[in-house]
Amino acid sequence: MINDLWYKNAVVYCLSVGTYMDANGDGIGDFEGLTRRLDYLQGLGITTIWLMPFQPSPGRDNGYDVSDYYGVDPRYGTLGDFVEFTHGCQQRGMRVIIDLVVNHTSDQHPWFKAARSDPKSKYRDWYVWSKTEPKNATSGVVFPGVQKSTWTRDAAAKAWYFHRFYEFQPDLDTANPHVQAEILKIMGFWLELGVSGFRMDAVPFVISAKGARVPAKPPEQFDMLRRFREFLQWRRGDAIILGEANVLPEDDMKYFGGDGERLQMVFNFQANQNLFYALATADSRPLKKALNATKPRPATAQWGMFLRNHDELDLGRLTRPQRAAVFAAFGPDASMQLYGRGIRRRLMPMLGGDRRRLELATSLMMTLPGTPVIRYGDEIAMGDDLRLKERECARTPMQWSTEPQGGFTKSDRPVSPVISGGPYGFEHTNVADQRRDPDSFLNWLERIIRMRKEVPEIGWGDFQFIPTRTKEVLAIRYDWRRNSVLFVHNLGAEPREVTIEPGAEGEHDGILVNLLSGDHSEPDQKGRHRILMEAYGYRWFRIGGLDYLLRRSEV
Repeated sequence: MINDLWYKNAVVYCLSVGTYMDANGDGIGDFEGLTRRLDYLQGLGITTIWLMPFQPSPGRDNGYDVSDYYGVDPRYGTLGDFVEFTHGCQQRGMRVIIDLVVNHTSDQHPWFKAARSDPKSKYRDWYVWSKTEPKNATSGVVFPGVQKSTWTRDAAAKAWYFHRFYEFQPDLDTANPHVQAEILKIMGFWLELGVSGFRMDAVPFVISAKGARVPAKPPEQFDMLRRFREFLQWRRGDAIILGEANVLPEDDMKYFGGDGERLQMVFNFQANQNLFYALATADSRPLKKALNATKPRPATAQWGMFLRNHDELDLGRLTRPQRAAVFAAFGPDASMQLYGRGIRRRLMPMLGGDRRRLELATSLMMTLPGTPVIRYGDEIAMGDDLRLKERECARTPMQWSTEPQGGFTKSDRPVSPVISGGPYGFEHTNVADQRRDPDSFLNWLERIIRMRKEVPEIGWGDFQFIPTRTKEVLAIRYDWRRNSVLFVHNLGAEPREVTIEPGAEGEHDGILVNLLSGDHSEPDQKGRHRILMEAYGYRWFRIGGLDYLLRRSEV
């Protein structure tokens, strides 16, 4: 059993090596450049770096079409550069998790090349084949409007192969014990090089039965997750898997396991989608419902809370009217929408460039029950480039300074166009300028992260909603080890005065100590607090008496 549940109070930062920092001037980010930026990430307060795919790949799907699971794409450096990076993280007390993309490979992977060219190859059964086109070939596509089928005929193999995603990403038959053994080998390889775990891509598809005769709702092999977990604990006791599973709340718990014997962490898509609905409509009730629905989980399990999961805001779990409301608020133009279900924008442009709303959304993410996951560039409120196709618009290079190409590279030809001009261009939005400005969003976020680490009740404790008598204001209380914190957020564009009774019986004499300012709140004789919330306002309180405040002032 894991004793070090470090992920309970972590702050995760997701980045792509290729668009973060270029050290050798070829226009492509690399591990040497990333290593040079570790002091920046440590200073921001990041405890865990999550790397998007960096293994060798034809690059047709931003590295998610892997052609070698045991290497580093030469554009990003060498395995030695990767080890230098992980050692640099360890020296600074930071952990590394990496994407584990094992639902499919690239069609250029040697396994698939062998499988398609020789029916007697041992790799033939590593993929999913059919002699004829299956009847359900056009159902279950992941990218509607871009992807037409989940089965493609291969001329060399004289058979049809299954691909849940693009046709150049043939699915591995993950039910094959030889494939499962190889997945364990892949995990063991990277554990030895210093990683602390994996973000497993498309977990529901990894564990689903695959084949031409599989029903529309294929059975899922959850024991596979337990085997992955057991292997991790055997090889490195504190290693974790963070699962990407956009499923309904009643299915979420199956990914954790009844006793927490499967995945340690899962992204809370239900909370994320309802959070954006709450921001769009100033109605906290669906968000509260989503949080209550996902509240039951094993003691060792944890949710990943996020605002942007990679580069698409997926709204597929909302009702049609709810989705329409979010589209109207944050992606009204068809060019901003994606696959009929999502929004392809970065956070700040979606929120209309309103700093108040950006702080509100970030404060919500930091204080909802789980571990916060931040996407690179959001710490400086980067924008997007909607001229780029599909999800590329939100994958632009990191903006470090006002130097050419935003300080990302000395090359005139970056791997992706750096945003230039306008309010989100690197000339106005960059790390260097914001570090010098004490009132910048970067410095605000650094202070928020520091305070988030000082309230472990969020990651470890139980929560309950405190009545505010208005749908616009959300109040949530956490209790852990006889300590309590309260967070209040006004989702509306108008100021609201709310009356709150945050304490249990016997706590009516306690003040609310404001953790972000000196604006503390004292109760009336009945233990009630009257709090004036400005538009899009937020409060972080510790529930405690005057003695607590005095103790803090003496530190």
